[in-house]
Amino acid sequence: SVVIGRYLLSLGINNFMAEVGGEVLCKGVNNKNAYWQIGVDKPVENSSPGSEGFQFVVNVNNGAIATSGNYRKFYEKDGLKYAHTINPKTGFPVQHSLLSVTVKADKCADADGYATAFMVMGMEHTKKFLSLNSELRLEVYLVASSGKDAYEVWMTKGFENLLIK
Repeated sequence: SVVIGRYLLSLGINNFMAEVGGEVLCKGVNNKNAYWQIGVDKPVENSSPGSEGFQFVVNVNNGAIATSGNYRKFYEKDGLKYAHTINPKTGFPVQHSLLSVTVKADKCADADGYATAFMVMGMEHTKKFLSLNSELRLEVYLVASSGKDAYEVWMTKGFENLLIK
């Protein structure tokens, strides 16, 4: 989406939304002169994109948004689920309750990179990281499993302001 965004800007196009592989880059406004509205799927296991409805819809005008999650890409062996996100410290799939991370940042690479990093870190370490690194200006939305069909949601104040209610 970054390359597409640069190309569109080089053509003098200042209002666009470009999505590639889950990374979304938004500039300006849509054809209704409103901010771009991006919907993020509910983190439901084995669901196809869009089949379970949206977890939330968010306004984005100038910036990028990316979501990383372990609810679609995993495998089971001997009754245990193994996520596709690998912890680089251990070399094994992450083992925690975090299901989905959405990050809004100025750049696609930052949004995507931090979303993946936060999936590795888990909810508590992500909250701590954000409190110690506010200068990064990241807005974050986390969804964790808190039991069968129960979810815990946490978000930054800035992300809350982006939500379409």
